[in-house]
Amino acid sequence: MIDLSKNEIWFACGSQSLYGEETLKQVEADMRQVAEALSGSSEIPVKIVTSQVLTTPEAIHEFCLKANASPQCVGIIAWMHTFSPAKMWIRGLAALEKPLAHLHTQFYRDLPWSEIDMDYMNLHQSAHGGREFGYICTRMGIRRKVIVGHWEDSAIQRKLGIWSRAASAVADLRRGTVARLGDNMRDVAVTEGDKVEAQIRLGVTVSGYGMGDLVSHIDAVLPSRIDVLLSQYEDEYGIDAELKEGGDKHEKLREAARIELGLHDFMGSGNFIGLTDTFENLHGLKQLPGLAIQRLMAAGYGFGAEGDWKTAAMVRAMKVMADGLNGGTSFMEDYTYHLNPSGMKVLGAHMLEVCPSIAASRPSLEMHPLGIGGKDDPARLVFTAPPGPAVNLGILDLGDRFRLVANEVDLVIPEHPLPKLPVASALWTPRPDLPTAAEAWILAGGPHHTSMSMAITTEYLEDFAEIVGVELLRIDANTQIADFKDRMRLGNTYL
Repeated sequence: MIDLSKNEIWFACGSQSLYGEETLKQVEADMRQVAEALSGSSEIPVKIVTSQVLTTPEAIHEFCLKANASPQCVGIIAWMHTFSPAKMWIRGLAALEKPLAHLHTQFYRDLPWSEIDMDYMNLHQSAHGGREFGYICTRMGIRRKVIVGHWEDSAIQRKLGIWSRAASAVADLRRGTVARLGDNMRDVAVTEGDKVEAQIRLGVTVSGYGMGDLVSHIDAVLPSRIDVLLSQYEDEYGIDAELKEGGDKHEKLREAARIELGLHDFMGSGNFIGLTDTFENLHGLKQLPGLAIQRLMAAGYGFGAEGDWKTAAMVRAMKVMADGLNGGTSFMEDYTYHLNPSGMKVLGAHMLEVCPSIAASRPSLEMHPLGIGGKDDPARLVFTAPPGPAVNLGILDLGDRFRLVANEVDLVIPEHPLPKLPVASALWTPRPDLPTAAEAWILAGGPHHTSMSMAITTEYLEDFAEIVGVELLRIDANTQIADFKDRMRLGNTYL
């Protein structure tokens, strides 16, 4: 359901008419060569689209208005091939609603030392033009990503690719809706938030639905569809014997499949990008939809438990950013600690809903009692996550603004088997260490629900936060509590 190849980044090349027709023809040829190379780069998942070289205020304004109106355009790359007087850009930049990346590059990588003349200098003066463009962006308070280097360099293309993924995630939120099935878990604070401000700032719409809206879809599921889905379960997972046909719990597995199909139909009926539910609002359901949620997340939907719509939006955003990359992304919760001084760790899990995209091996489809909710034993996929670097992202509402908190972590293999843990889990060591990371997270007001990704890095989240104008606090290997407190104080003042 996520396909970044359908998105476009529009390439704006700035110059001016002062240089004459022949120079501008060369500027246009160079622009198209750069754009075609970027569009063909394996690092950049979107299409790069060019137009004419922009040399007048009117052309720049029209370009920005067209970009705003295009549903395929998720952002703009601006490159000043020559000097482009920045007063020409004011009207266009003031109207621009799409994310902006400033590519500070030049056509040739190396100086042709023995051949440089003033014609060369006039044509290849991105160093000059880029500073003029940078000034007007700063003067106007334009949020943007600045990328410096030669356009053929894979590291530069990688940075553009990361930014284009963040821009794609923002565009996805701006046209998407998170469905709240039921309300938030009662008396929980951090899962609450201002849905109006979320739509203004993040772009995402959050709408509530009664359980009856879902149940009507579940009741309409045909038995033949359940049979097909059960066959898929057999192909994809190891299944306990009691869940197979003839087993004591087979009918309960059929009910779990019915719930999944009904939930899938419900999500499709509203073109939703994510959802929430809570065990306190299950009227009309025979079991909590654990397996269904896990598989919907694997298909690309965002999810937040106990009505946590903010986390559902972030899970979806990170899944969009991670599309086509190695590694999974999942809803997660810091559940319990291993506080042995020889190696402190966090065991993350949830009652049921952890995405199998982060599974180290083939998940096991099992059914166990759930001590809350008062319903039948729910089906769920059980697995552990593989070792490797990851990032945990939390989002919180401070009342006057949103804050993102990111902790870089290292997933590790459990020191011992977990034979009695009936849910999916991940074990990690936070950077720089558990005491420092946990203290910083708590000081920041970070939530217990997060979105965990093994596919993306903090740079993606920094680009995302810059585009939407939300504070991001980073907890990494270099974090020290005194400095972290200073960053929070600065954020409180600046934002």
